[in-house]
Amino acid sequence: MTDSAPEGRGPASAVDGLLSATRRRLERLERLGPAEAEAVARAGGLLIDIRPAAQRAGEGEIPGSLIIERNDLEWRLDPTSAHRHPAVTDPGQPMVVVCQEGYASSFAAASLQALGLGRATDLDGGFAAWRAAGLPVGPGPTATGAFVAAVGRRSNPDDQT
Repeated sequence: MTDSAPEGRGPASAVDGLLSATRRRLERLERLGPAEAEAVARAGGLLIDIRPAAQRAGEGEIPGSLIIERNDLEWRLDPTSAHRHPAVTDPGQPMVVVCQEGYASSFAAASLQALGLGRATDLDGGFAAWRAAGLPVGPGPTATGAFVAAVGRRSNPDDQT
């Protein structure tokens, strides 16, 4: 991994350097590809979609993923927070953070690791990589705090905060 900008974007900026450093820290767990992320979910881990509702409405959602938008992520996943989502049951729980292309999710996964969620990582290439791999995609947007229904219909969330 280099400290260069993503392909076609010119010289590296400060945020590109920060992203590179963040991803080096994530390498201890390894960023996951789409098939690996799907395997984590099938084994009981969480796929956490942090994309905003408008993006999920336009692009779709991963069936079975938990919707926690980026601006609420730390409060909703912190194992010590009174606002923790009930799906977060153990600091050692596997979780894969998903954004659109795999940039914001790297920062988010690093933040979750700093909160003590030691098995948090992200989907390399984000939702775009998931879709390109031909994995299931359903319509969106699902409400924040809810799980996306496995059959493409929206679930009825118990928690709307």
